[in-house]
Amino acid sequence: MTDSEVAVNPQATGNMRWYVIHAYSGMEKSVKRGLEERIARSGMPEKFGRILVPSEEVVEIKSGTKSVSERRFFPGYVLIEMEMTDESWHLVKNTPKVTGFVGGVRNRPSPISTAEVAKIMDQMQAGVDKPKPKTLFEVGEIVRVKEGPFVDFNGNIEEVNYEKSRLRVSVTIFGRGTPVELEFGQVEKM
Repeated sequence: MTDSEVAVNPQATGNMRWYVIHAYSGMEKSVKRGLEERIARSGMPEKFGRILVPSEEVVEIKSGTKSVSERRFFPGYVLIEMEMTDESWHLVKNTPKVTGFVGGVRNRPSPISTAEVAKIMDQMQAGVDKPKPKTLFEVGEIVRVKEGPFVDFNGNIEEVNYEKSRLRVSVTIFGRGTPVELEFGQVEKM
């Protein structure tokens, strides 16, 4: 279980379904912590299951140093597994930084499918198993070289290798396109 996924009551079963909560953007983890605390104090933890902040790990290279950070798939949204009753609805709805549920009618939100949740969990696990680069590059995109012997040259991306975090960029030298191998951190998007 990752930091983004917490089982409030792992033995909970019954009529639980997954719902999407809309929260202030950037406050998803705060909302998750607030919900966990409120659920623990509420006396009804049997009505709640897991709480997810859908995110993945991304690799960023700054000044030649790799750092791993987290990127949210759905900024401003938190997934919660719960049994929908008036009491549980009020507990979630009145949690600080929660603006409401997504879908359904005002006081009866509609759950999302188990298949959608499984897809999100798979995406989260893939991000943990193999972090993605923070900046995604595409073949044909124009970049500017910011480090190395070709600094300040512009070039066209010919090949992207995410395994090695490298690009093959065609830069124009003396009127001819010349392929150059560069690391992600040596270029910036135009």
